[in-house]
Amino acid sequence: QVQVAESGGGLVQAGGSLRLSCAASGSSFSIDRMHWYRQAPGKEREFVATIIWKGAITYYPISVKGRFTIYRDNAENTAYLQMNSLKPEDTAVYYCAADIPQRIWGQGTQVTVSS
Repeated sequence: QVQVAESGGGLVQAGGSLRLSCAASGSSFSIDRMHWYRQAPGKEREFVATIIWKGAITYYPISVKGRFTIYRDNAENTAYLQMNSLKPEDTAVYYCAADIPQRIWGQGTQVTVSS
């Protein structure tokens, strides 16, 4: 059974930075892609970033492009989300998902950006 676990959330002031980690663990799996999504209170889950494992190709929505960077450590089956220039509107629970190829979700980590 494969599990996905996020870490690295917390409280940061506007303009600050945080790095989230997403580690996949288990036996006999191969990662196709890893994704980050976020969900703010009262809002739908929103796409934040994707990395295609082979080739490390990345995708971002306009809302975070240029501020957030997703990258991976292939040996550790871990994806990272470096978040810079954080804004209060980035406050949300951040979820990681791994496509192995079925999608496995983590439990989420809270990110709070104060103004």
